[in-house]
Amino acid sequence: MAQKLLLLLFCLILGLRARSRKLEENKYEESSSNQKWVLAPKSQDTDMTFVLNKLLREYDKKLRPDIGIKPTVIDVDIYVNSIGPVSSINMEYQIDIFFAQTWTDNRLQFNSSMKILTLNSNMVGLIWIPDTIFHNSKTAQAHWITTPNQLLRIWNDGKILYTLRLTINAECQLQLHNFPMDEHSCPLIFSSYGYPREEMIYRWRKNSVEAADQKSWRLYQFDFMGLRNTTETVTTSAGDYVVMTIYFELSRRMGYFTIQTYIPCILTVVLSWVSFWIKKDATPARTALGITTVLTMTTLSTIARKSLPRVSYVTAMDLFVTVCFLFVFAALMEYATLNYYSSCRKPPIIKKKTSLLHPDTLKWDHKRINLPEPSNYSLFDMKPSPSSMITLNNSLHWQQDFEDTCVYECLDGKDCQSYFCCYEECKSGSWRKGHIHIDISELDSYSRVFFPTSFLLFNLVYWVGYLYL
Repeated sequence: MAQKLLLLLFCLILGLRARSRKLEENKYEESSSNQKWVLAPKSQDTDMTFVLNKLLREYDKKLRPDIGIKPTVIDVDIYVNSIGPVSSINMEYQIDIFFAQTWTDNRLQFNSSMKILTLNSNMVGLIWIPDTIFHNSKTAQAHWITTPNQLLRIWNDGKILYTLRLTINAECQLQLHNFPMDEHSCPLIFSSYGYPREEMIYRWRKNSVEAADQKSWRLYQFDFMGLRNTTETVTTSAGDYVVMTIYFELSRRMGYFTIQTYIPCILTVVLSWVSFWIKKDATPARTALGITTVLTMTTLSTIARKSLPRVSYVTAMDLFVTVCFLFVFAALMEYATLNYYSSCRKPPIIKKKTSLLHPDTLKWDHKRINLPEPSNYSLFDMKPSPSSMITLNNSLHWQQDFEDTCVYECLDGKDCQSYFCCYEECKSGSWRKGHIHIDISELDSYSRVFFPTSFLLFNLVYWVGYLYL
């Protein structure tokens, strides 16, 4: 009996709870319906629908506002979302903007409790809008996800605001004479396509061009220095048009090119100077080092040109790479010159039919052994004497000490020690007046000073000229 009473009591409690929940839900639905009625009364929707239908009933979207009376004035605002990347090879840059145009159309004036009508893109095709085009755009696209990114607002006095989001690949003629230390003004040019100045006028609003935070921009090789806008009138065969232009000031960053080109070129030039401290007799080592540095500079030059379009003028980087190549090539030619003028010439072997020759009875036959007259050449402070020859197996040989001596080859068969040019009077002091004395055997010593000094001077002039002048 007690269990039945407890079960009955439990069922009664559950029923009361279910009834209270149902009452609360009914109360919430009633309050929600009352709020909906207050926020958006049905009469308001009916009123705005009637206003729009009345405005568009006799509206002709093919005709501009105030046609035949006065020009239509278009106020322009631009909000820059991002700029970049900038392509030096294609001579273009990408920009993402919100483009806003404001004008007055008296045909769209209305009387209503609402002063502004905010409409979506479905209304855009029902009214007249300006035929604005971008002159220097290569490709452009409007954003359509998730719906067309367009905004249309109509005030009760007929003022219209029309905005849309655009991504434009615009042409920018980069002047690369100072590349990679160049600065550019990339324009964005727009105007009406068909309406001349007598029918449509563009003008900038106050603070009409604004830019978003640059953290999201993709200017990898450039710094944004600012922007400026201009207005001008361009005369064409179709009439005078009002042309609006925004210039984006960009300055190139040198970090990438310093790491990829300038530092490797400088190190390659310095590496070519190592040959000046290698013995001149080590021909394989010095030749291999010279050819390796020349080929390295050729590779660096090819890589540097990949970042540039095929322009016909010389850029700052071209000048630097070319001069570095000349320094490396000159280091290789320096050793070729040194090796040529300081090489040893071994006189030919003289054969005699006589079985024995005595030094006192030996007579020189210069025509037979094809040697110059003794009076017409000189050695490195050494002259052969009769005791320098020995006779072995009916042949006359020069001794080893003579073979190690070197002879300069000079013009017209004349020789003058340690001079480039040779004259008969070179031994006398008269020839040395007004001439620079250069010792070929000391050419490496001269190069150790000349090459670093001249390269340092070139760098000083180069960087000061391009960065500060």
